[in-house]
Amino acid sequence: MAFSQLHGCSIRAICSSVPARIFDNLTETTEFDPTEVDKVVKMAGVRTRHVASEGICSSDLCIAAAKRVLSQLQWPAESVDALIFVTQSPDYFLPSTSSLAHRGLGMSDQCAAFDVGLGCSGYPYALWLASMMLSSGGLKRVLVLHGETPTRFADKSDRAVALLFGDAGSATALEKTAIPGAMPWSFNLHTDGTGWRDLIVEGGGFRDRTPTDASKLFVAMNGANIFNFTIKRIPALVEEALTCSATAPEAIDYFILHQSNLFIMKHLAKKMKISESKLPVTIQRFGSTGGPSVPLTITQGNLTRPADRALKLLLVGYGVGLSWGSALIDLPPEAILDHIVIDQA
Repeated sequence: MAFSQLHGCSIRAICSSVPARIFDNLTETTEFDPTEVDKVVKMAGVRTRHVASEGICSSDLCIAAAKRVLSQLQWPAESVDALIFVTQSPDYFLPSTSSLAHRGLGMSDQCAAFDVGLGCSGYPYALWLASMMLSSGGLKRVLVLHGETPTRFADKSDRAVALLFGDAGSATALEKTAIPGAMPWSFNLHTDGTGWRDLIVEGGGFRDRTPTDASKLFVAMNGANIFNFTIKRIPALVEEALTCSATAPEAIDYFILHQSNLFIMKHLAKKMKISESKLPVTIQRFGSTGGPSVPLTITQGNLTRPADRALKLLLVGYGVGLSWGSALIDLPPEAILDHIVIDQA
């Protein structure tokens, strides 16, 4: 079991970002019959989605969020010791998108920067990496950027995905701390590579650089397999996370799930006996944005934050890979939560 507990880390700020263009599935979809669109919207829960123009990439969304975070914290860019960029919709095959963000933020050449090629499970994994870096010794500040533009690889004629995805970015600032009595962060991480075909963009990589079938350049999803995977794995993951950390379910203030599909999320909540008040939902307004949906839901899920204590959050990511993981963290009352909309041509 990939379980670990780490001490001495704190989230100082989270900023989510979305492109300005809002697409209304009910009024703007022309590829499908309105009755069918209405059924899909009711099932998946996605009424509107933020869609990036051709000139906007995941790096642009994340750099904008990171600039806001650094400004609000009054952190000089050169004070950040490491930058982790999580994405499966990079600007280029090479160089790394983290290098582009490093340049865009004017960071020091003393800063470590690297990409993590994970999708829907990426945020818990990235927090795990960042907290390990902070707890291991010399690093004091780490910036986690997580951005995706899945609308760019969604086929508009494929009803299974065309009405589902939205684009988003995020920036999370973490700092090494030494707060007596602070709870350790707990991580439970899993992979099942046998499900690699269940959510895939088959063409465009070096296995099939220039596919003769253009549809292979778009995402294909085996909806039944993804549903079965989610229903089987996520309740077990949540139970495992609570057991390993010796945490009672009622002690969790909010369960922040990857915003995959409203029907699936409601099914999970019922199966795990989580009240709706503890399960923030943002998919109706933003669509499924992949891994960034977790920080997006933290900033936009209308979380009630007491002034005198940290929130205890169980963050859960799951999907492509197949990969799934959780992060049990505390969010200090002084942590900044922000959200920005990116203008585009």
